[in-house]
Amino acid sequence: MPLIVRDATLEDAADILAIYNFAAVNTTAVWTDGPSDLESRRDWIRARGEAGYPVLVAMRGSDVVGFASFGDFRPWPGYRHTVENSVYVDVRHHRCGIGRSLMAALIERATAMRKHMMIAGIEATNAGSIALHASFGFSEVARMPEVGCKFGRWLDLVFMQKRLATDIAP
Repeated sequence: MPLIVRDATLEDAADILAIYNFAAVNTTAVWTDGPSDLESRRDWIRARGEAGYPVLVAMRGSDVVGFASFGDFRPWPGYRHTVENSVYVDVRHHRCGIGRSLMAALIERATAMRKHMMIAGIEATNAGSIALHASFGFSEVARMPEVGCKFGRWLDLVFMQKRLATDIAP
């Protein structure tokens, strides 16, 4: 069955929530201690849209098997040309090219929006995400030891970045 990446709608919020909550409760991909709720995911989709940022879903048939987005890296105007990405794939569909398809679509969208730099903040033991980003030309630019905690242990944060549009002036 072919994979389709499309813009998310509010009707996708429950499927996005299920994927997000699995990551939040069971992994260190989300540095929170509990699940989110449906209205929060709907608010997040709305807020991204109002800010002009995409929320994408990957579809296999009628199933949402992953989602991705990017948003402001930091809230101050000096960072307006830099975005931070998020990519999540349903655990039952890992290593099937879904993350790769979502990442390619995010980079295409950010480049079309004339963004200069894309950042990824990744927990240091998430080898799959680090490898995915590296395969798209992201470079590790910082490693911050013990800046987070979850599951009773300290977490290290790796920042990776990729230059997108090179012909824009600051």
